Amino acid sequence: MSNKKILIIGSGGREHALIRKFKESNKIDTIFVTPGNPGMKKDAVVLGKLSYPEIIDFYKKNEIYFIFVGPEQPLSEGFVDLCQLENVRIIGPNKKAAQIESSKIFAKNLMKKYNVPTADYFIFDNFEKAKSFLKSCKYPQVLKADGLAAGKGVSIVGNYAEAISELNKIMIDEKFGEAGSKIVIEEFMEGWEASIFAFCDGEHFVSTIFSQDHKRVFDGDKGENTGGMGAYAPVLKANKYKKFIDENIFTPTLQGLKAEGAAFSGILFAGLMFTKAGPKVVEFNCRFGDPETEVILPLLKTDLFKISEAIINQTIDKIEPEWKDKFAVTVVAASKGYPGKYEKSKKIFIDLEEDAENFINFAGVKEVAGEIYTNGGRVLMVTAVDDGIKKTVKKVYKNIENVKFEGMFFRKDIAKQALTD
Repeated sequence: MSNKKILIIGSGGREHALIRKFKESNKIDTIFVTPGNPGMKKDAVVLGKLSYPEIIDFYKKNEIYFIFVGPEQPLSEGFVDLCQLENVRIIGPNKKAAQIESSKIFAKNLMKKYNVPTADYFIFDNFEKAKSFLKSCKYPQVLKADGLAAGKGVSIVGNYAEAISELNKIMIDEKFGEAGSKIVIEEFMEGWEASIFAFCDGEHFVSTIFSQDHKRVFDGDKGENTGGMGAYAPVLKANKYKKFIDENIFTPTLQGLKAEGAAFSGILFAGLMFTKAGPKVVEFNCRFGDPETEVILPLLKTDLFKISEAIINQTIDKIEPEWKDKFAVTVVAASKGYPGKYEKSKKIFIDLEEDAENFINFAGVKEVAGEIYTNGGRVLMVTAVDDGIKKTVKKVYKNIENVKFEGMFFRKDIAKQALTD
């Protein structure tokens, strides 16, 4: 039994899923998390908020084996670069490589240069020029804020009036702040969506199984975009495209990043549209997606510690991840008003016997007098694992009935597409 200690950065459902997965490893003794949330306390040591220098100091004083970064913010702010200067073992790309997510323009230009299949696009930093261009467009079109917008910076517009309204919100009203000072307008791609991760070590990569996120807030993919209302894995109908994606999407993207002096080490997420012309990239993320992580990791048989070590040691090409022959479905319980202004401070009641195939990952929660209360838009994720998709869907919705808080809502159609495929 080894007594290695690791530190995870983040506070959401994705980080709780990472904690759960690392907990399965017999190589790890203690898992620390910063800032974490009180719902993680039974699985990890929750440190609360630490500054970047404090995290590095904690790493050194407590002989942490490695740091694993969950969210995009520290990556885009260059936390990995700081760690590398201090010889801190860390999993995640440096600031330059993280631009694959932090700048839509950087990502689109990279894909164009290295022939990675994606939608045609135009870039604007001037409101009037963008407005004039939108007059000449065929609709629908897709508008994307250039910078980070917590998964909400993308709008599909069906006509010119909708387009101008959205353009105003992004560029004039600064709905996403500085992230919307530049905008990408791209062709609308028709098809179905799925996503896939790649474990990358700067030289090599190995990809995962596919998952499917549900971005819209309401059933039937209605309403505003959110950070994700649920997901399922695997997406079996995507399997036949895996070789094509490895060869024509991940390989040229990672080679391109390296050629641009931005070798990518960590987790690369590819959000894909499966069009009549084949899979095309909708977006890249420079880390595990949320809530896709909550369905991918429970199906991973290979020790995540072993994969993490291979990323650090640049030996990922020696690993072939193994996967359970099962399905996982996660459903997000959200606060009333989300993704707009949402309610907080509602007491959460849970009556669920948790085990390896029925569990809750906590996200937007706080602790008051030893009790867990809501404190975010996406409060928690209920996940179930089982043999068939139908069985798994039934199980996850049975489980979520045992979770209650005032104003709670969730989508009732997560994985519906998998049931009809």
